[in-house]
Amino acid sequence: QRRGRRPVLLRVMRVPAIRFTGAGGVEVIELGEVEVRAPGPGEVAVAIAAAGVNRADLLQRRGLYPAPPGAPPDVPGLEFSGTVVARGPGAALWAEGAAVMGITGGGAMARRIVVHERELMPVPAGVELIAAAAIPEVFLTAWDAMILQAGLAAGEPVLIHAVASGVGTAAVQLARAVGARPLGTSRNAGKLARVAGLADGDGLVSTDGRFAAAVHARTGGGAAVILDCVGAAYAEENLRALAPRGRLVMIGTMGGATGPVPLGMLLGKRATIIGTVLRARPLEEKIALARRATAQLVPLFERGVLAPVIDRVLPMAACAEAHAHVEADASVGKVDRKST
Repeated sequence: QRRGRRPVLLRVMRVPAIRFTGAGGVEVIELGEVEVRAPGPGEVAVAIAAAGVNRADLLQRRGLYPAPPGAPPDVPGLEFSGTVVARGPGAALWAEGAAVMGITGGGAMARRIVVHERELMPVPAGVELIAAAAIPEVFLTAWDAMILQAGLAAGEPVLIHAVASGVGTAAVQLARAVGARPLGTSRNAGKLARVAGLADGDGLVSTDGRFAAAVHARTGGGAAVILDCVGAAYAEENLRALAPRGRLVMIGTMGGATGPVPLGMLLGKRATIIGTVLRARPLEEKIALARRATAQLVPLFERGVLAPVIDRVLPMAACAEAHAHVEADASVGKVDRKST
């Protein structure tokens, strides 16, 4: 502030929110309130209609995945849909009342959130507002990792681990959209049956941790791309399943973060390993991804090529139930939490 001028006080309001009272099981989840400030330059306030529940929320609740700087440490939520209710100075991209969706570092499990206007994407025409909350995190994660970074192309076989998960069901659809050949793994045969239609006749491989032979049998040479959220437990088998010059993209470590890697096999196959995260990226990178997705992904939802896969929608007061359902590995696709 310049000398002699009084500081400008930003207005804040308290809104209902899901909060963690500490680190632990679902017993630390409570329905409380959080302070939300007024939008600043280039920002908008969004009244949240629904927020998707992700495994990152479960890890944060257990104290294993802290929120990035700038995100509330005790209010989870990485993706949301809603309507613009206020605009900060210079914000002109969205009219008030616009239906939007987006990703955030945290805080989406509340009735309102303030974000940069360019982080948002329009809710695709024909997609209900609550259903749109199941789009941003999983489709942007799969699209960025599998296609933008690994360069998945038409005709290439791609192996998708945890194929019945939110990211998995998004990845299968994206693979089909570019003309690739999706295969998937799951520890649950019932889940494979429920998502088999997404693969449009291509094989889905059940797994007990040994899948490389089946992948080679289905593809005649291995997977060109592997999308992996498991990590160390699948490290060697992933390399065995890769085709020469294949690309392994790591998006999670549910099966461990450290373990042996057969470097000789990596060298012999001239394979590429890519590690990527979405949540902790700088604002500029998130904006660039959202703008690109608006141009390239949103039209695919509007044409019916892509669609969110939703296991269930629960009210805000049932957040503990939503966490328990995801933690029990019982869901296929996404679990949404309404802001009511």
